[in-house]
Amino acid sequence: MKSKKNYLIILALFGLSMTACLDLGEEVFDRVDSSIYYQDESSVKSAVASIYGTGALSYIEYFWYLQEFSADQVAWRTWNGGLWGWDEAEKFVLSSHTWTPDSKIIRQTWETAWTTIGLCNTLIEDLESLDPANLRMSEEKMQTYIAEVRTLRAWAYYNIYEVWGGALPLNISAGSEIPGSASTDFDEGSRIIFNFLIKELDESLDNLTKNSVNRMNQAVNRIIKARLLLNAELFIKQPMYDECALLSQEILNSKYGDYSIADDYRTNFSIENVNSPEVIMAFSFEVGQLNGGWMRNMPFLPYNIWDYFGGTYNQNGWNCTILTPSFDNSGTVLPSGGTTSPKSFLEAPYNDKLGAVYERFDNRDIRKQNYVYDSGTSNYKGMFLKGEIKANYGKGDPLKADADRDGQGIVYVDQVGTFLGKGRELETVMSPRWGETTSGIRLVKYPIYPSSAGIDFQDIDEVEFRLAEVVYMLAECKMRDGDSSGAKELVNSVRRRYFSASDWAVVKDQPGPGFTAFDMDWMLSQWGLEFLSEGRRRRTDLRRFDKFTQGQWWFFGRVTEDGKEIPAKRDRKYEWYPLPSSALMVNPGLVQNPNYQ
Repeated sequence: MKSKKNYLIILALFGLSMTACLDLGEEVFDRVDSSIYYQDESSVKSAVASIYGTGALSYIEYFWYLQEFSADQVAWRTWNGGLWGWDEAEKFVLSSHTWTPDSKIIRQTWETAWTTIGLCNTLIEDLESLDPANLRMSEEKMQTYIAEVRTLRAWAYYNIYEVWGGALPLNISAGSEIPGSASTDFDEGSRIIFNFLIKELDESLDNLTKNSVNRMNQAVNRIIKARLLLNAELFIKQPMYDECALLSQEILNSKYGDYSIADDYRTNFSIENVNSPEVIMAFSFEVGQLNGGWMRNMPFLPYNIWDYFGGTYNQNGWNCTILTPSFDNSGTVLPSGGTTSPKSFLEAPYNDKLGAVYERFDNRDIRKQNYVYDSGTSNYKGMFLKGEIKANYGKGDPLKADADRDGQGIVYVDQVGTFLGKGRELETVMSPRWGETTSGIRLVKYPIYPSSAGIDFQDIDEVEFRLAEVVYMLAECKMRDGDSSGAKELVNSVRRRYFSASDWAVVKDQPGPGFTAFDMDWMLSQWGLEFLSEGRRRRTDLRRFDKFTQGQWWFFGRVTEDGKEIPAKRDRKYEWYPLPSSALMVNPGLVQNPNYQ
């Protein structure tokens, strides 16, 4: 048996310059001897559970920023050139692809990312050093916990791998605050991480449980591997779509647990979503314990939104995040905002295959309506806020805007612009730097319940893995193999739940707004609609379809910003994020992404 180590309850962040409130010369973690901490199985279980919280909170915020704001569906809106707001335009650099190694938001993501990995490293070493008999538990049970933590570490590593690729070091040793050295060759480094993850996942599989919704389980393990295979061409320049298809089919055949597509999509996001047959793994959220639910809807919602939902909560809306607009600013300005005859980005002269999120939803889609709650059925309908916003789900007094339209009614338009002419003249196409308060459709993906329901939306578990992702992975693999009808059939097996029976009879053979065929562009769009603001992988999807830097949507690739064009052309510099300058200063063993040297 290995010698017992100290259990590190790590309070600092691994691998970087610490935040300003920490003194680098100080001891930044508490130490509890493992022989004292681990007394029985409950103490082991508690240690494992604590790491889930650390990983979830890091992932749902910072990785969401890097994956969503840099892509074509979500933007950070300001109204005076990006200078207004507490973040000082940090998120705008993601939308405009102008980030640098000194960007604060990249540093913050890196800092939080290594915490989960470091905790996993320490816990794995601790658990491997313990004698299960002394804890009154079986060896089999101990191996299950170790496999669970190894899979959680693989998930955390995969997340940073999507962002930094081969610039990452492989750090799986306990007791180090700073990740080790990375390969000086980016491609070699990428293959090292790829091979490690495949091996780690395969070795952990058999010891994992099945159908444990709030824990890493066999199906989760296989989905992480499937994500690796689906994106292998990005990671190691070797396509593995056939391998991804085989693994996806195994998951769908219930080899790793019993799951099915939910007939009602709302069961995946409502308060009892752990009972959905589609949810494979969700982080257990509860106010007062693990609470990260504020990231679901608050970025999209105005400060006074609680009058709309008929409740009072301890979270305020941010009022800065919007869906990318579907229309330009053609026509005459309306008093309430927007213009009289805007042109759709889906149609000529634009014909965009990306962006224009709201209009890509078919008008018959049950999700494409303003969110309302039905107290009679204790359920909700819709997942957007558009048009005039009034209290009590549209039945009460108009809600008032703030900032540039202070005191006027909130009327959300599917456009972005300076319709009042404050600070800047209205342009046909404007960037999110110049979006008034009522610019952009707002999203309510997870339900917000009225106070009378006695349910806090922040208590809803955060879904990370659901079966629809596996269906779409297999569909994409079929599409890439030339089987468009097979891909269509798979996507439709999920898509049909969003339509009435009579509407579905018509819709099922239509690719939807903006498309004329069931092709690769359509497949990418379906990924976006199904996992809108949820999967936190939209940037990776765009990269896999070769659309990330050279695709065109909304303002990206068009003349904005005083005639400056943000080009829609391949720029490999921005396909991976740079290591933060602060991390390179702390750890000389790291090597900057070559495109930023």
